[in-house]
Amino acid sequence: MESNPQSTDPPIKTLDPFRRAVLRGLGVLLPPLLTIVIFLWVGNTVNNYLLEPMETGTRELLIRHFRGDIRSRQDVTETEIRDGEDANAMRPYQSMPDEQLVPSSYYDYVAEHSGRPLPQATTADELIREYVNRRFLPRYIVIPTFLCVFLLILYLLGKFLAAGVGRIFWIQIERVIHRLPLVRNVYSSVKQVTDFMFSEPQLEYTRVVAVEYPRKGIWTVAFMTGESLLDIRGAANEPVVSVLIPTSPMPFTGFTVTVKKSETIDLNITIEQAFQFVVSCGVVVPPQQLAEALAAREQNSMARLTEDSGL
Repeated sequence: MESNPQSTDPPIKTLDPFRRAVLRGLGVLLPPLLTIVIFLWVGNTVNNYLLEPMETGTRELLIRHFRGDIRSRQDVTETEIRDGEDANAMRPYQSMPDEQLVPSSYYDYVAEHSGRPLPQATTADELIREYVNRRFLPRYIVIPTFLCVFLLILYLLGKFLAAGVGRIFWIQIERVIHRLPLVRNVYSSVKQVTDFMFSEPQLEYTRVVAVEYPRKGIWTVAFMTGESLLDIRGAANEPVVSVLIPTSPMPFTGFTVTVKKSETIDLNITIEQAFQFVVSCGVVVPPQQLAEALAAREQNSMARLTEDSGL
């Protein structure tokens, strides 16, 4: 009597319920969390490298302008000066601890909007700086103004670069950048990413197809770009088409191949869904394709059960 040989294959380890629940929760939490992190990073970058320098420059210009209103006691008469004893007097200048005089309207504005008594040692320059910050540079004014100015600059820059003179000027600048040993490598990489994100595609895709590439039995999602060369059509003795085989995760790069039109399969997905499929390396499957796959799997299972029960 022969004994059944014991299998030497290692047992398949399955995730325990705790680890499975943790991984499922991580999969649900990571997409919104990473989205928030990316937006925060972009916001902090814009704030640190654009908003704050512009705000600092504007502040220094305003302070330099309003600093011209500071006077000394020799420039005005005593009847125009008010000090701590007659702070409510209707006099145009307020005496400060450093013996400088500031306009009373500046002093009253800061005292009214600070919500606390001003320090006794506040100098005239410090008061002017506080006045500029509270009067002209509060956040509810700075941020909308910055956004409007930033969008206007982007619009004017885009119009300028779209014109002939601007395009030639920018080409010359890029030539200089490409001659710099280290900068050109970083610039080229960043430019590829920005061109992919913000530039309009150069190719006009007609539809999404599947072709057997790089060999028979391996199916690849491709974008049909149009009819191919006439000589290739003559050699194939049937219509041929040009398709772009995209590479993940950058679908705008890949290989252009010519295939027989009869060897392509039209896919029931949109171009946007095909982009998502390629960028996600096949993880994001269009809903209708996933539903059809599940339905086909259920039909196969039911057919198998029917055959087993018939036996």
